[in-house]
Amino acid sequence: MDQRISQPMDQRQLPLLQALRDCAQRPHAPFYTPGHKRGRGIPKPLRELLGDRPFYADLPELPELDNLFAPEGVIGQAQALAAELFGATRTWFLANGSTCGIEAAVLATCVPGDKLILPRNCHQAAIAALILSGAVPVFLPPDYDADWGIAHSIAPAAVAAALAQHPDAKAVMLVYPTYYGTCGDVGAIAQLAHQHDLPLIVDEAHGAHFAFHPDLPTAALAAGADVVVQSTHKVLGAMTQASMLHCQGDRVDPERLSRALKLVQSTSPSYLLLASLDAARWQMAQHGRTLMQHTLELAAIARPQLATLPGVRLLSADDADTPGFVALDSTRLTVDVSGLGLSGFAADEILHTQLGVTAELPALTHLTFILSLGNTREDIQHLLQGFQALVDVVNQAQNWSADLSQTGYPEAFPEEAAQSALLALSPRAAFLAPSEAVPLAQAGDRLSADIVCPYPPGIPLLIPGERITPGVLRYLSAVLNSGGVVTGLVDEQSVRVVM
Repeated sequence: MDQRISQPMDQRQLPLLQALRDCAQRPHAPFYTPGHKRGRGIPKPLRELLGDRPFYADLPELPELDNLFAPEGVIGQAQALAAELFGATRTWFLANGSTCGIEAAVLATCVPGDKLILPRNCHQAAIAALILSGAVPVFLPPDYDADWGIAHSIAPAAVAAALAQHPDAKAVMLVYPTYYGTCGDVGAIAQLAHQHDLPLIVDEAHGAHFAFHPDLPTAALAAGADVVVQSTHKVLGAMTQASMLHCQGDRVDPERLSRALKLVQSTSPSYLLLASLDAARWQMAQHGRTLMQHTLELAAIARPQLATLPGVRLLSADDADTPGFVALDSTRLTVDVSGLGLSGFAADEILHTQLGVTAELPALTHLTFILSLGNTREDIQHLLQGFQALVDVVNQAQNWSADLSQTGYPEAFPEEAAQSALLALSPRAAFLAPSEAVPLAQAGDRLSADIVCPYPPGIPLLIPGERITPGVLRYLSAVLNSGGVVTGLVDEQSVRVVM
């Protein structure tokens, strides 16, 4: 059912939040889950941390609270309000993060053996979707900035070539924006997909705020995307793990999306998370432009001051000189610290443990910081003071608890690994095949059986079915030796491969 109606809705409403508030405040004897019974059975240490109030509202699907998988009441009303605000035909609330939304989008568009065109620097959720659906990936290499060591989006020309070479493809997927805030030409890619009557699925996990200020990049829905998945919690005011899936047009069956979501969402969704989505929508409807203006002003304070620090570089819109990088979310700060003789991991350790400034994403040569509606001017001052102290420490050669002389890092994104790794088996076939753990030193030319990711950002270095190249092994070694975290390895010395 189309959630949009002819008359504008009253965006001041909070149907789901109000219903949850009423249920939490109603005196009654609870003989339902969860077992803590409105907080009375909560362990003492957890109560000391959070107090009592959150647990009053930690409720199951009571009659007044609707059903996430068959919404006819307050959840349906809340989703309809979100659809109108974000410009969708229909919106679904997600309590399992954007991961389940991406999985559902692929399950709704592809069956086993169908081809899906997508960037090789997709999130691991897309690889999980390939494994679950049985779809066969047509990977496109992203535009790569060797100077920054950053992979951007895919170029429209690459999409056009893939569509011509694979006319039997069933959908196109795009990551927009990247973790670094770089944006490809989503409008052009949407047009290309639609010329072939294919849906465009957009992983807009980091772009839920785009719709609320003209100085931000164009929102994917406004640019013509058919299915858009947003991590509302990442940049707006929802609780961690609370996300939304939006759909418009008729290229994707909304009922198939609903059926797919039933497979990948919990049957016991947290109403705290769902209500936080209702509240986040309300907040942006009432104050979105003001909040985004505030966030952009904070970025405008931080950017020029960071850019003038010696030994420090700041990714800016001036670096947007490839088809895969046409716009930048200026609220995302990516700072290169290699000029200080530090790895991003070492700089992150100093900033976090000794200067009270914590980044979102440390990498081999740089760190990325997310500015959002929750940040303050005091936060910006801490950030600037932290970087100034970092520069001073390097210049004065003081004895900090990190290696200040580490240099000669390999490329920060292994271009060779992304472009020359060979997919010899489908991700699903490789994941389900018999496998064994082998030392990394003996893994060359074997087929990976797992998703291996330096994390964050969760972009797979290896996916099931890919051949392990020397570039991959060098990069894994560099990340581990620099203090980075890699998920998907059996341990730091071995990896699971197809037998």
